[in-house]
Amino acid sequence: MYDKVEWKVTLNGLEGEANHMSHLGEFFAPRSVAIIGASKTPGKIGYSIITNVIKSGYTGHVYPINPKEPEIMGLPCYKSVLDIPDEVELAVIAVPASLVMAVADECGRKGIKGLVTITAGFKEVGGEGTQREHDLVELCHRYGMRMVGPNCLGIMDTHTPINLSFAAGFPNKGEIAFVSQSGALLASILDWSLENGLGFSKFVSLGNKADLTEADFIQDAAEDEYTKVILAYIEDVKGGARFCEVAGRVSRKKPVIILKSGTSQAGAQAASSHTGALAGSDLAYDTAFKQTGVMRARTMEELFSLAMAFATQPVPAGDRVAIVTNSGGPGIVATDAVEAAGLKMARFTKETLETLRANLPSEANIYDPVDLIGDATAERYKFALETVLGDENTDSVLVLLTPTGVLDTDRAAEVVVGARAQFPDKPILAAFMGGRNTEKAARYLQDNGVPTSTFPEPSIRAIQGLAAFARHREEPEAGAVTTFDDVDRDRVRQIFEAVRQDGRRVLLGSEASEVAAAYGIPVARSVLTTGPEAAVRAAQSLGLPVVMKVASPKILHKSDVGGVKVGLDTPVKVRRGFIDILDSVANYLPNIQPHGVEVQQMMPGGGTELIIGMSKDMQFGPLIMFGLGGIYVNLFKDVSFRLAGRLSRKEIEDMIGETKAQTLLRGYRGKKPADIGAVVDAVGRIAQLVRDFPEVTELDVNPLIVYEKGVQEVPLTALDVKITIS
Repeated sequence: MYDKVEWKVTLNGLEGEANHMSHLGEFFAPRSVAIIGASKTPGKIGYSIITNVIKSGYTGHVYPINPKEPEIMGLPCYKSVLDIPDEVELAVIAVPASLVMAVADECGRKGIKGLVTITAGFKEVGGEGTQREHDLVELCHRYGMRMVGPNCLGIMDTHTPINLSFAAGFPNKGEIAFVSQSGALLASILDWSLENGLGFSKFVSLGNKADLTEADFIQDAAEDEYTKVILAYIEDVKGGARFCEVAGRVSRKKPVIILKSGTSQAGAQAASSHTGALAGSDLAYDTAFKQTGVMRARTMEELFSLAMAFATQPVPAGDRVAIVTNSGGPGIVATDAVEAAGLKMARFTKETLETLRANLPSEANIYDPVDLIGDATAERYKFALETVLGDENTDSVLVLLTPTGVLDTDRAAEVVVGARAQFPDKPILAAFMGGRNTEKAARYLQDNGVPTSTFPEPSIRAIQGLAAFARHREEPEAGAVTTFDDVDRDRVRQIFEAVRQDGRRVLLGSEASEVAAAYGIPVARSVLTTGPEAAVRAAQSLGLPVVMKVASPKILHKSDVGGVKVGLDTPVKVRRGFIDILDSVANYLPNIQPHGVEVQQMMPGGGTELIIGMSKDMQFGPLIMFGLGGIYVNLFKDVSFRLAGRLSRKEIEDMIGETKAQTLLRGYRGKKPADIGAVVDAVGRIAQLVRDFPEVTELDVNPLIVYEKGVQEVPLTALDVKITIS
């Protein structure tokens, strides 16, 4: 019986697809698959998986594994993978969690390269499940196996083809790779795609991401000749540094679009620094995506609107959009959306305008948006589309249509598809606004490669994505991470060790200033004093006048408790200031014993107050913040962020350029410009400090005073430095 239903069929389909094989080829184009836990009982996961494999048209060897069955679906069934006489490249595990380790060990002994572990009951249940998952990963690494899952729906590839999942159905063949951390969401999208005719190259359910992660599958899709666009739904990132490295490289080759859930700020940890307070739980993802060229979708609709645009449309030459409409209102709505998206309306050449004027009714608008007015016919659309698409100043076109009694919408859809064929190098998207009267035409457009929405905004967002990818692909790379040789790591190491020995996590101001100075940041000199006479000696050494501050890591806002005195210009005032500060603090906070009072060099006013800060993100590491400082940081929140691990000089210049601080630094209303190069260096030095010392969990330099050129010998000075270490 086995001879009659043998699934070997000489592997012709697989052997002819060498370009389809990537570094994860054993998962998407395996020569042989064992289904461990295969079943002949409908309703069981093992039944769904082996049924899906067979129905998908997979042409490699299929080996069911079930010790209780002699055969399943006409295929000989084995008690163990060790009993299979031939080599096995991939195994799908769908047995109870208590048995997974044993069967995975057998897979390793068999020499199997990859596992798709469907079984749940691991990290997601906590306790023993977490340890079980840890042990499973260790076992895989010991045998050199890679694993998808556990707790996943499975994987699919439409071009092999192969369906190693228990999903209800198999996607249409297409050029979109979809990676999902949620198996249920993936199953829903599969069902939706079959209803809407959307095709995919690959479906991947990540599950617990115990071994292979989103970065692995993004990299794999980049190497797959059948994939044009890469989509992902994620709830978190595992291995932020590697994700950024992979995404940054891939996004220059193929568009990477990610829907990241869990955007609430409620998950942000309580923070003592300005930077920590401003860096919410979701900001690190926005920053990482921005620095790596990943497009972030905010909704499922946007995710697949962008996907359809990239799968069907060429990459535009620029960001100039022409709109053709038969109604003024929708044209204005679309124009507003174009400008809001940072795109430009096309400015037609004189020849184009003359052609439109000569052939359209006098009431029509020949400038962008081109309004064909309410009595427009399909032939008028045809003329207008061909004219504006032929204009050298048009990069992409949006076709708007509202149904009227004189317009054949089905014929208009045919005209749009014809224009798409005539101008294959320019994106054409449509918004056929209506319901029953436009449904058939809209479906025709979708089926023929023209993304269509009911309203203009989704199509404009898709054009924005196309233009952003074109721009990112042409931009020069950010360059190497900025580093400096003239830093004193040993001194910083000594300071941190002394703080730990003192049982503290928060550095005193004098200690933090010394750390900044060790990394080349000019600071206002500061001395810790423990008595009035010592304060006077320190003030005379620094030079009067001075600033005095209470020294205590437990007091976050010193001014609120009378812990700061400014402009003390005589020994008498310094002596009195020391006593007043400690008396005031004792009155407000009787349970806190300060370390003393810091006497600090007083710097001249007149400069621009900036802030440079850092907060530590769990996935991506240190986040650097730059913006207006002093009292303005919380008032205006005029700040920008970057990942310290990828911070090049160009990135620093870009982040400064994103803030209003740049306007002040360049000279505003008659003021001289500041030394922006010195500011760039300061940001780079802080970034290097937190890279060199991962134990720094929070840091603020606020304010950093930047002076006009020629006013001070030193272009900038840090007045207040806060550092917290782990």
